[in-house]
Amino acid sequence: MHALEHVAYASEAVTVLSDGQLRALLERARSKNTTVGLTGMLLYVDRSFFQILEGAPEAVATVYEAIARDPRHRRMVKLIQEPIDRRDFADWTMGLARVSSSELASLPGFRDFLTTQRTLDRLGEGRARELLSAFREGRWRARVGA
Repeated sequence: MHALEHVAYASEAVTVLSDGQLRALLERARSKNTTVGLTGMLLYVDRSFFQILEGAPEAVATVYEAIARDPRHRRMVKLIQEPIDRRDFADWTMGLARVSSSELASLPGFRDFLTTQRTLDRLGEGRARELLSAFREGRWRARVGA
């Protein structure tokens, strides 16, 4: 068994979240993630979430299952789950970027996706990897916060 793994998922928020609600969600996530040794990032785009959780497999599974039971979102889809050699987001207990649809559409392959799909739960593994790669390479990192 690998010492680390990451899980990427997407879901749709039941309601539009205000900046204050996103900040509160982020603070709770950071507190919990610090306790269990998780790091990661969360994108919020037009009521959709895309999140990466990384850490020990047991901790990732426990937090993922708790998120899956959270009634504040629906249509949660696990897009990627795999062992990793190192953390991509080791500096963050949880980074958050609020991104507009037009910003997301600037990524290759996303303009057509956003024309036909309204939420990120239909990304699929390939586009999830593109999104992860874009964030890993620095896109939106300057705006990480609440």
